[in-house]
Amino acid sequence: MGVMSDGWIIKQAKKGMIAPFESSQVGKGVISFGVGSYGYDMRIADEFKIFKPESVQFADPKDFNESHFTEFKGPVCVIPPNSYVLARSMEYFKIPRDILTITYGKSTYARSGVLVNVTPFEPEWEGYVTISIANLTTKPAKLYANEGIAQVIFLKAEQICKTSYADKKGKYQAQKNITIAKINK
Repeated sequence: MGVMSDGWIIKQAKKGMIAPFESSQVGKGVISFGVGSYGYDMRIADEFKIFKPESVQFADPKDFNESHFTEFKGPVCVIPPNSYVLARSMEYFKIPRDILTITYGKSTYARSGVLVNVTPFEPEWEGYVTISIANLTTKPAKLYANEGIAQVIFLKAEQICKTSYADKKGKYQAQKNITIAKINK
């Protein structure tokens, strides 16, 4: 596998891989987003699901539902101390069959005690990315909508995969909204 450069990302974005797409790095007065040297810094939308710890006895991925969250829409979301929120990317991604992504949280947030978890985007996965953002501090933490949240690194496979996410009819395929944990039954 090889890491893809900014030129490749721009070329693929023009084919619809990322929309909306920012072809340069935007960073003045905001948490940066857009094309970097070897990745793309995605943004978060202004829609959030804030976890309500009082709504559950256990945080159980096999038993989560919408009642475990408070929905919030706005330019700044506050994560309660030692808690987390779910958000979604502003960008809609369509990953080519020969590409896998790895996503890392922005260091600006990490240096503030806020950690981002995003799973890999598998070959031929598409949708808005659901992002889990944890506040590890004992104080409330702010998230800024329409600004950078994580960097997506694109890895090109030496061989095309036999079975893509689309072939598997993955449960998170083409998600349009923040999607909570699902278990296929």
